[in-house]
Amino acid sequence: MAKPVVDTSVCVGCGSCEAGCPAEAIKVNDDGVAVVDVDACVECLACIDNCPAGAISEGE
Repeated sequence: MAKPVVDTSVCVGCGSCEAGCPAEAIKVNDDGVAVVDVDACVECLACIDNCPAGAISEGE
């Protein structure tokens, strides 16, 4: 499996990904975009399903 990747040009900073992450590995930063902590990520990819803007995809 791969880590999620955030398209910062599409992210609206709503926090849905952050709220749905069981590992607390994704946070909306001060610039209003989601950032993934790849070390904490458990690769469940729940953030992809929780993103209403479609800004998160499966990376390589």
